[in-house]
Amino acid sequence: MDLKDQLKNLFPDHEESNEPEEIQEQEHVLYVQKEPMICKFEKRKGKPTTIIEGYEGSDEDFKVLAKEIKTKLSVGGTFKDDSIIIQGDYRDKIMAILKEKGFKTKRVGG
Repeated sequence: MDLKDQLKNLFPDHEESNEPEEIQEQEHVLYVQKEPMICKFEKRKGKPTTIIEGYEGSDEDFKVLAKEIKTKLSVGGTFKDDSIIIQGDYRDKIMAILKEKGFKTKRVGG
């Protein structure tokens, strides 16, 4: 008895379908603050990095924001010590993304 037969015995009224399952995605609402977020440029170990600091919301929201920025820019980065560290100098693009979401930003350095 193979796996399909076993499943039919366990769930007799289940119909198999090739259609993808509908996944309901909930839109995560970020906390938008009054104080500007600081977007600065630094060289670490000779490589350019963009650092975003000053978010007052929860760490979980900041992680979601970090993931979204990394995905939109197709770059690597990390969330560490209440700041987002993005590989490369992407201050202008990141500031545009944050402004689009309703955040105020302040450019620091360079």
